[in-house]
Amino acid sequence: MQRDVTETFAFSLKACDGQARRGEIATPRGVIRTPAFMPVGTAATVKAMLPEMVRSTGADIILTNTYHLMLRPGAERVATLGGLHRFMHWDGPILTDSGGYQVMSLAKLRRLEERGVTFQSHIDGATVELTPERAIEVQCLLGADIQMVLDECTPFPATRDEAKASMELSLCWADRSKQAFRAMSAPGQALFGIVQGSVYPELREESAAALLEIGFDGYAVGGLAVGEGHDTMLDMTTVSTAALPEDRPRYLMGVGTPQDMLAAIARGIDMFDCVMPTRSGRHCQAFTWRGRLNLRNAKYADDPAPLDAESACPAATYSRAYLHHLVKSGETLGAMLLSWANVQFYQELMARTREAIERGDFAAFAEDVNRRYQASADAEE
Repeated sequence: MQRDVTETFAFSLKACDGQARRGEIATPRGVIRTPAFMPVGTAATVKAMLPEMVRSTGADIILTNTYHLMLRPGAERVATLGGLHRFMHWDGPILTDSGGYQVMSLAKLRRLEERGVTFQSHIDGATVELTPERAIEVQCLLGADIQMVLDECTPFPATRDEAKASMELSLCWADRSKQAFRAMSAPGQALFGIVQGSVYPELREESAAALLEIGFDGYAVGGLAVGEGHDTMLDMTTVSTAALPEDRPRYLMGVGTPQDMLAAIARGIDMFDCVMPTRSGRHCQAFTWRGRLNLRNAKYADDPAPLDAESACPAATYSRAYLHHLVKSGETLGAMLLSWANVQFYQELMARTREAIERGDFAAFAEDVNRRYQASADAEE
């Protein structure tokens, strides 16, 4: 596929429908159409999928993980081998998260200080230090097109004082990340700041204002989908996007379900990532235009219908009966086909969302998708 090429990073708005935005992010490795969903390739692979399969779904960009790649195979090794794009056979844009979340969730015996965080690797127990400067160095060695500042993922629940202290540490790290990025980055690469503040609106507004003063190419909304509840997540998304500039992309980290993404798009979000489509595929769940299906369910054993007649994905043409058989037999092909179909559905959802925003009927489109998913949830019970 021929891709538009630019030497710089830029964001442009093409259409709006209420707060929902249709835009484009230009990067040296191609244009990212927004709203965009980024398949997650944690360890330089989208699980159970070839890079060519991921590209065939319509994905413009993927996400990989700084923490995991720093520990194995090592950023310096990847750089020696020609960079992450060549290493994993993906020629489109890549966003790398900073590794902060994984340090807090996976590492053993971590020690958090203003300088950074020291932790024991979950792989071999080795002591590793991750500072804002090292996080940027790793991402630059990997060759990531969009990089994230190092932040502390505020635990939930947190008191207001705890959330404020965590936010202020993240702001300090954001400033240091920006300085390191200026010194190490290549032309056309971009750096995003991350809004924190837990469930406290005034802290999120304070965080956004401070990040704008530092200045970033885009802004992420972090620290959500960590147990605060659906309504609170959407409230904090609303507060955060209202405090962010219109001429920069907005990225809601780690979300989510089709319904959550549509709700966030209605609140001005442009970018998403989540392991859900591939993880669900490996656990026998399918996202379709008729809702979410559990292929373990015995009712599919004799169902000759294709997985999803509305999908353009080749994997979605396989019968539900065959997929049920693969799942029950523990065959790897079942996970591969369901992961492929799920990633394709997420990309088709974003494509149809972009079209709906351009037509000016995004609300009606979102309502229809939500109705289908509620009906399927009722039917699967």
